[in-house]
Amino acid sequence: MQLKNHVEWALHCCSVLASLPDGERIPAKLLAELHGIPREYLSKALQALSTAEIVSGTLGPNGGYRLARAPSEISFLDIVEAVEGKGCTFVCTEIRDNMPCAEKPPSKGKKRRPCAVARVMYDADEAWRSHLRSVTLADLAKTVEKEVPLRVLKGNAKWLAANLDR
Repeated sequence: MQLKNHVEWALHCCSVLASLPDGERIPAKLLAELHGIPREYLSKALQALSTAEIVSGTLGPNGGYRLARAPSEISFLDIVEAVEGKGCTFVCTEIRDNMPCAEKPPSKGKKRRPCAVARVMYDADEAWRSHLRSVTLADLAKTVEKEVPLRVLKGNAKWLAANLDR
């Protein structure tokens, strides 16, 4: 499975938005410039985040984006599902019914157990979602603070501040 690059962009942008002081907003153009990604495509990811009420956007000269909830209330899964959708990553098409010696599918209205392959894939999907559900933007911020050199964090904050004043 490979997620769209919009997911990576959304996660990184939300990480930046999580570090903003209250009341501050960052325009999509500036988020795109900061990350070196096309603004037009990033705007689609930001719109999906806005629809999911993860970010709040405001138009106008002082407009931009900020988180709609506290970083501790936004999980990685929230962001992934906002951009990719909530559907399972595996879709069973019941190809087991195509085998020459397969039993006939049950009559309409009767359910049968998903096949062994589907059960493994559904379990894996749930494990993946469970992990993403357990990590919030606040957790990410703690990791970033530990792993990214302070000079880089300060440099990014200084760059953002300088460019917000344009």
